[in-house]
Amino acid sequence: MSHNTKPLKVVAVASGKGGVGKTNVSVNLSVGLARLGREVMLFDADLGLANVDVLLGLRPQRTLHDLVTGDVEDLEDVIIEGPEGIRVVPSASGIATMANLSRPEHHGLIQAFSMYTRPLDVLVVDTAAGLQESVTSFCQAVQETLVVVTDEPASMTDAYALIKVLHRDHGVNRFRVVANMVQGRAGAERVMQKLQAVCSTYLPEVILDLVGVIPLDDALRQAVQKRAPVVQQSPGSPAGRAFLELARKVDGWPVARGASGGVGFFVERMLQSA
Repeated sequence: MSHNTKPLKVVAVASGKGGVGKTNVSVNLSVGLARLGREVMLFDADLGLANVDVLLGLRPQRTLHDLVTGDVEDLEDVIIEGPEGIRVVPSASGIATMANLSRPEHHGLIQAFSMYTRPLDVLVVDTAAGLQESVTSFCQAVQETLVVVTDEPASMTDAYALIKVLHRDHGVNRFRVVANMVQGRAGAERVMQKLQAVCSTYLPEVILDLVGVIPLDDALRQAVQKRAPVVQQSPGSPAGRAFLELARKVDGWPVARGASGGVGFFVERMLQSA
C-alpha cells in the first residue's frame, strides 16, 4: 500500500491572459499554505514559459524535461526546495505541450509522479496563461480552479473566455476567482459584477465565487524585485495579509471524495485529459 492514501487537495491557478500576476498568486498561495503547516508541492505547469523558479530566485539543475526524456527517473531529483519548505517542480521551456508527449514519455512521467511517496497535503498547479490545450486539461483534472483576474477589460474578456471553454468543453461549473492588484474590496466587487453579468447572461449554470482580494501594494512589487514571496518577505503588508487569508480559505475547502492516490493519480488524470 502506498503512503499516499491521504487525500490530496489539488488546485490549479489559471488566467485567460498573461500579466495578471498569476504565478505570483501560485507562489504566494503555496508559501501561505506552508506557513499554515501544510506540506505543499508547487508544480510549474507553464510549459512554454517556466517562471516559478525565476520568481523565487531558484536555479533548478533539473527540470520536468529531464523526467520526460528519462535523463532522471526520480521526481526527487527534479524537486527544488523553496521558501518555507515548499517543494517546487520546475517546468522546462523545452517541452512544447503535454499533449505532444509520446506514449513512453507519458508513462515515464506518470511513473515518476506515482513513485513519489512523501506526504503531501496540497498540490498547486501554476498553469500557462491562455487557453491552450494544456491549460484546459490541467484545470479539468484538478478539484478547484482559481481564476486570476485584474480590473482591466482585457483581463475580464480573457477570464470569461477561459471560464467558457472550461465550462462548455470540460463541464467545470464552479470557479473560484482571485481579484488581483485591485483597489481594495470595492475594486474586487467591481471586477466580480462585470464578470458575473456576462456569465449570468451566457453561462447561467456557472457559479463564481470571489475567494481572494489582493490589493495593489508596493510591498508586493518590492518582494518581486527581491525574488521572494511577499507572504514571507512582508507578511504584515496588505498583500501579504491578503495572500495568507486566501491560503486559509483554500486550506478550509474540503477535499473531493475519492481524491486519494496522491500526486501520481492527478498527473495520470491530467495526461489522460490532454
